[in-house]
Amino acid sequence: MSGRVASVLTGVLILCALSLVTAQYESRRLFIELERAQAAARQLDIEWAQLQLEQSTLGKSSRIEANARRDLGMVPVTPARTQYLTLGGK
Repeated sequence: MSGRVASVLTGVLILCALSLVTAQYESRRLFIELERAQAAARQLDIEWAQLQLEQSTLGKSSRIEANARRDLGMVPVTPARTQYLTLGGK
């Protein structure tokens, strides 16, 4: 009887040890996955900040006006160049 109890306890001990090793391995794997996800999130935050800065730079009216003058040959409207349309046609 004592030999049977000892073998059952040995089996339970082995199962507990294997369970502990498996839990530690899974914990390490999940921690590494978490670290990678956090690094990716930090990289995305950096890219987002860069895109916001670029958008604010591209959206400035002075830059848009300079591009319109340079690339499209546009000039500001003056009263001398303004044409007014009326309903009567004359």
